[in-house]
Amino acid sequence: MPNPTTDQLRDDIDKGRTGEKIAMPDPATVPLGTDAEAGGSPPTPQERKLEQAVKPRAPKAESAPLPGGMVYLLLVLFLAVALVAIVLLAAR
Repeated sequence: MPNPTTDQLRDDIDKGRTGEKIAMPDPATVPLGTDAEAGGSPPTPQERKLEQAVKPRAPKAESAPLPGGMVYLLLVLFLAVALVAIVLLAAR
């Protein structure tokens, strides 16, 4: 197993490969390794390799999540149908 970089470890987490979260970038979190690097002691290749080895692997997803655009399209469609139903019921 090659020595991963902190960017590769973070990418595995962001893409949901470790089972720690869903496959979505998390801009609110501090990039992996930033604190250690700022403190003058970045993670060694052995520490990064160990981190990769002990991370759980995400189980295969049964179905792919809907793309973000599709979710909004379905929401707009639902709201349009609800609005039409309200207008038709109010016209009685």
